[in-house]
Amino acid sequence: MLDKMTSAMYAATVTERPTLRGLLRWHAIYTCSRHEKSVSRQLREKQIDCFLPLYRSVRRWKDRRKELELPLFPGYVFVHIDDEDRLRVLQSPGVTYFVSCGGRPAVIEDRELESLRSGVMNGACAEPHPYLKVGRRVRVKHGPMAGMEGILMRKKDRYRVVISIEIIMRSVAVEVDGADVEPC
Repeated sequence: MLDKMTSAMYAATVTERPTLRGLLRWHAIYTCSRHEKSVSRQLREKQIDCFLPLYRSVRRWKDRRKELELPLFPGYVFVHIDDEDRLRVLQSPGVTYFVSCGGRPAVIEDRELESLRSGVMNGACAEPHPYLKVGRRVRVKHGPMAGMEGILMRKKDRYRVVISIEIIMRSVAVEVDGADVEPC
């Protein structure tokens, strides 16, 4: 059985290196399929600060059930580095590339990663969820509208799916819970 320390181990910060704190930034690296844990382990061995958030999931096979710890963001590991460490990260087996924007490694805001990290370290129950964006086409998974497709809208703190009947050029907005829709 997996213990709680396993999650904390992957989320723990490597001892800070003597460098200017202002130069360290969070970046996302893309890994080879199912190499997230080994990449995280190798980066820690190189004294590179990294973060791999995990969640627990029970998988069932015909003959058994097993509790697994899986990456919350499959294929990604987060690193807290300065520009000089980029090459050391890329030279690690299993690392394919930095997530980039405009040809440069994309920087992730400290507060975004720190809030996620804090939640994981404090035992928050997290699991993956499809990325929902207002204006995107979605499919309703549960409830009386299950199977219907529409455009995701937001009104105050609630989601709405706008379902259109093309032939009569009319639409109807239905309130839904964010957990009940998935991207098409």
